[in-house]
Amino acid sequence: MEASFTRYEKPEPPRWRRYVLHLSLFLITLATTTLAGAEWVTGKVTFGAPGLTAAEVQQGLWFSLPFLAVLAVHEFGHYFTARRNGVRATLPFFIPFFTGYFNTIGTFGAIIRIKDRIFSRREFFDIGLAGPLAGFLVAVPVLIYGFTHLPPLDYLFQIHPDYRQYGAEYAQYVYRGGQGMALAQPLLYQGLEYLFADPTRLPHPNELMHYPVLMAGALALFFTALNLLPIGQLDGGHILYGLLGARRFNRLSAGLFVAFIFYAGLGLFSLQSDRQQWLYWGLPYFAYLFLVLRRVVPTPRRALFLSLGIWAAQLACTVAWPGILGNPGWLVFGLLLSRVMGIFHPAAPDETPLSPGRKVLGWLMLAIFALCFTPSPFKFM
Repeated sequence: MEASFTRYEKPEPPRWRRYVLHLSLFLITLATTTLAGAEWVTGKVTFGAPGLTAAEVQQGLWFSLPFLAVLAVHEFGHYFTARRNGVRATLPFFIPFFTGYFNTIGTFGAIIRIKDRIFSRREFFDIGLAGPLAGFLVAVPVLIYGFTHLPPLDYLFQIHPDYRQYGAEYAQYVYRGGQGMALAQPLLYQGLEYLFADPTRLPHPNELMHYPVLMAGALALFFTALNLLPIGQLDGGHILYGLLGARRFNRLSAGLFVAFIFYAGLGLFSLQSDRQQWLYWGLPYFAYLFLVLRRVVPTPRRALFLSLGIWAAQLACTVAWPGILGNPGWLVFGLLLSRVMGIFHPAAPDETPLSPGRKVLGWLMLAIFALCFTPSPFKFM
């Protein structure tokens, strides 16, 4: 006797419950980014002494509102373009992150989930491009507003009373030792600064966190560039896949990923000058290389030889050019690309090439990536 079974699918939750979830996550993220902005502006922490006042928390809105506007417009760009193409997608899930004990930006960003298969190269291109393009069109006005509404230097002297004695030349005395962290300024940031900012009111890069609108705009450019990296299934990967097709793109994506890991890992070598320290770093880093590069080549043996080749080339570069720099901070993102997001793009059933207009827009977006990207987004000065 053969038993028969009936398969039941779990029903979707009521629509109101899904709306409540999305709205709740947004409101929590609004709160965490507002508190984070207030911490940056004031130099305090929420759960430290002295804590933030209500007025100081309100200052954080000057960071959270423009920053979340860019994130929201980016994700809704994906969402509405997906729906326009008949592809089901969720509303954005905002991801709050906050400690109250050390500085964060209050969020890990936002995502949407595509619930249907995408069947054409054009659809991948349109959905991938819509998010960063929409976010970029908000990020630029945010930065322009920040540059055209810079407060006088007295604003900074209220935060750092000890700077007042040096006047406009405070940076020459305060940062003589080279301490502090600053957001890097990509080409687009520098261009907008040159066009719209009053040079007498510009803060030193290490003081950017006290200017919440500028910081929101600078971070918006950083996340735009991050999404536009032309690797795997990032937005930039969808765009370049649409331009080149699966076969050519996947070859290029693998090469770009190897170059990305090479540059990132180079920073470990440039940070180390003691051979005994390299006894500690060597084996863990080599294991990391094998783990991420295993997804690039088809066999473990090839991954082993590729890892050894990159490790040796990085060591040779630092010996030949001792001042060469990398950025080990990218290694974490490289791990996410390799093991979670993937560095290759699946071919769509419909591989029809893009129209000429879409091709022009695609290359324009890659040019925007070049203007927004910097290899070392966070600099220690």
